[in-house]
Amino acid sequence: MTFPRRVSSSFSHFLGFAKRSFNSYKLPGDPSSSPSLGYGIHVFHCPDAVGIVAKLSECIASRGGNILGADVFVPPKKNVFYSRSEFVFDPVKWPRNQMDEDFLKLSKMFSAIKSVFKVPALDPKLKIAILASKQDHCLVDLLYGWQEGRLPVDITCVISNHHRGPNTHVMRFLERDNIPYHYLQTTEENKREREILELVLNTDLLVLARYMQVLSGQFLRTYGKDVINIHHGLLPSFKGWNPSKQAFDAGVKLIGATSHFVTEELDSGPIIEQMVERVTHRDNLQSFVQKSENLEKQCLAKALRWYCDLRVLPFEDNRTVVF
Repeated sequence: MTFPRRVSSSFSHFLGFAKRSFNSYKLPGDPSSSPSLGYGIHVFHCPDAVGIVAKLSECIASRGGNILGADVFVPPKKNVFYSRSEFVFDPVKWPRNQMDEDFLKLSKMFSAIKSVFKVPALDPKLKIAILASKQDHCLVDLLYGWQEGRLPVDITCVISNHHRGPNTHVMRFLERDNIPYHYLQTTEENKREREILELVLNTDLLVLARYMQVLSGQFLRTYGKDVINIHHGLLPSFKGWNPSKQAFDAGVKLIGATSHFVTEELDSGPIIEQMVERVTHRDNLQSFVQKSENLEKQCLAKALRWYCDLRVLPFEDNRTVVF
């Protein structure tokens, strides 16, 4: 079937779903809920067919699991199915290796394009490297988000084409938390991509926190994994250099920030999130930029959290499904 549908359900008030603290907990008032339940996320992308939701539910329920929330998207006139499910389970009744086998069987049954699941309490966090230039606001926000546990990642290093002195705020933070900082001075002739690749090959994701260098197609192909960028503009408008100045000069009334995947075409990768704020004729360029920077921090952090929570899936050539 190819008609559009969207199914959403949750037991947020009963199970504390809105609190987003699912590593382990017990069902309230249930004396049989010991040991604590585990929490898992499963995303599925496959050709559309009758019975996918039923089989997914059966897979989880047959092992004693319970679905907390499910989102399903089937675009009109497209023979494709997307879903994201959050569920609880008893690790004794449904051990991790059995879960691997069950979801693999489901994947084969429906010829899945993508079938990924994670158990945050058991699985390793994503390893990321952050690339930044002179401006600190996005970098600092990510570091604090990581420190406070709001970003479920391991930061392997920070790489920059800007030198930071030993007594700067960023360097003190990195030294205190033993995060390596690599200063690689770039020129028009040498973007230091070979050295960057050596530093990031063991990561799962690159995050460009206002890194003001364009990564080459060769770099992206060699790295072979996702790269997320924050653009200080509301794409597709105001691409390229200094979009805040471009927007200010154009007299816009809404400014924005765009988090997107990096592709070989500049500022044209699939968009993950966009945020906007109103400006008026009373804003000067300084207040304009301050509002823009605040949006950038929020937009980048949100995109990274969604990526870690398996909320972002590719859709068509240059779009995303974000659950």
